[in-house]
Amino acid sequence: MDEPIKFDTKIAVLLRDDLAVWQRLNVTAFLVSGIAGMHPEVVGEPYEDADGTRYLPMFRQPVMVFEGSKEFMATAHERALRREVEHSVFTQELFATGNDRDNRAAVKAVQTAALDLVGIAFYGPKNAIDKVVKGAAKHH
Repeated sequence: MDEPIKFDTKIAVLLRDDLAVWQRLNVTAFLVSGIAGMHPEVVGEPYEDADGTRYLPMFRQPVMVFEGSKEFMATAHERALRREVEHSVFTQELFATGNDRDNRAAVKAVQTAALDLVGIAFYGPKNAIDKVVKGAAKHH
C-alpha cells in the first residue's frame, strides 16, 4: 500500500466571519489563484477519468479554510508580514471593482495597516502558517 503523502508546506485561507456565502466562495477562488500563479510546483498533474476525458490540474495538497473577525484578520496579516509569509489579500473594496487593474489600484490606494481585509491566503512552511492562523476557527 502507498504511504500517506505528507507536506512540509501549507495552503491556508482566512475569511472574515461576516461575509455572505457567495462572497466567501468568490474571495477564496481569487486568493488561491495567486498561490498557483506564483508557485506552479503546488499544482499537480491534469486529471483524467476512465473514459479518457481530461480535466485541469488542481493543487496537490489540501487547502485549509479558516474564519475570523475583522480584528483577527488584521492580527493574522501582521503575523504574516512579521514572519515574511507569502500571502494574497482581498479587501472589502474589491467587491466593487470588476477587473485586475482596478483591484490592484484599490489595494494600492490604502496603507498596509488600514486595509479592510475580508480574505487572506497564505502559503509557506507548515509551522509558520500554523502560527499565523493560530486562534482562527476552521470554516464551517
